[in-house]
Amino acid sequence: MNILNTALAVVLAYFLGSIPSAVWVGKRFHNIDVREHGSGNAGTANTIRVLGWVTGIPVLLIDIAKGWLAAILPVFFHLAEPGSALLTDLQLMTGIIAIIGHIFPVFAGFRGGKGVATVFGVFLALQTLLTLCSMGVFLVVLFITGIVSVSSMSAGISFPVLLFLFFDTPSSLFKIFAIIVGVALLVTHRENIGRILRGEETKLLKFSKKKE
Repeated sequence: MNILNTALAVVLAYFLGSIPSAVWVGKRFHNIDVREHGSGNAGTANTIRVLGWVTGIPVLLIDIAKGWLAAILPVFFHLAEPGSALLTDLQLMTGIIAIIGHIFPVFAGFRGGKGVATVFGVFLALQTLLTLCSMGVFLVVLFITGIVSVSSMSAGISFPVLLFLFFDTPSSLFKIFAIIVGVALLVTHRENIGRILRGEETKLLKFSKKKE
């Protein structure tokens, strides 16, 4: 393993994660810092809540791309043998660095988002089919509830469950990380859980019932 290339991959991963898409897009096109509105979170859900879907979707795609690209860096730099546990572990490492960059972005005063979309991008690079299955869970729950936070938590919990039941990975660290992410999503969404219990959580999708 090339130490110099590994260090370079780590640095690049952090800078990729630090791209504050929600902040930059909000300021550039709306002259608004989304962190000063709504939930105060620099992520997709709050961007949609404050600025709408047209602005939120590009933010979502950028944040997913950040995680995906960061997790691909060890492959690009040929840091380990393809399909090996070591390569998966290195991809996981650079992915985690990108997630840290998203939460604490150097380009936005270290005030970022919760990292859900970036985590999705990392998982998409490491376990594509499994991640798409969890995305299916997200969409189904979103369609039923209309609440992004509930959908995110459901998808996060489904990922390790599906991993252990139907999929596999050569990396034990990846299995541990999948569990940690599921738990972390519950912890980072504790304020959302409180609002859900009080019936105050905003629905981003609303399906009106026909009047009889």
